[in-house]
Amino acid sequence: MSKLLYLRDVGPTEVGGFGVSNADDLLLVEDIQLVEQICSVVSVEFDDDSVADFFDQQVDAGRQPEQFARIWIHTHPGASPSPSGTDEETFERCFGGVDWAVMHIIAEEGNSYTRARFNVGPGTERRLRSRVEFEREFPAADHEAWFIEYCDNVTVYDPFSSRHTFTDTCYESDWWEKAPSAADRRSDSFLEAVG
Repeated sequence: MSKLLYLRDVGPTEVGGFGVSNADDLLLVEDIQLVEQICSVVSVEFDDDSVADFFDQQVDAGRQPEQFARIWIHTHPGASPSPSGTDEETFERCFGGVDWAVMHIIAEEGNSYTRARFNVGPGTERRLRSRVEFEREFPAADHEAWFIEYCDNVTVYDPFSSRHTFTDTCYESDWWEKAPSAADRRSDSFLEAVG
């Protein structure tokens, strides 16, 4: 939970990842793992190759897909955790073909929304309550490692942050190139503060 709260607050946008579950209790999320993504204040778009690489790494680590590919976790930068139309479309498109899946959204101030979808038999959906199990062992907070994971995977898309007008941007010779990632824009002052 600490990592999820950190990821929610480290940047100005939504951020998303996959919940990595306990093998004996698939609804017990032990970690959240980010994949490469482009994020805005209203959306998260995962890079397909990065998702495939993440899945391969998890299988190589001995995990079953039910442990790493069923729980989609993301944040909302505002106070509302309610799923948007885009969230609903993504949940259907990306998780509609598996036997079960969970969408968890955490917004500012800790407001959250969790829903399970069961796609077998007649199929059903059910809102779930989420909670933190403090009686279980968990690793210590590692803000530096989490920040590096964030910087390595999250590219912030903010159409309003450019100092250039739209016309200037269209005439730049490298307008088609990939936007710099958060890691490219990481400031030395933050690293000095962490170190």
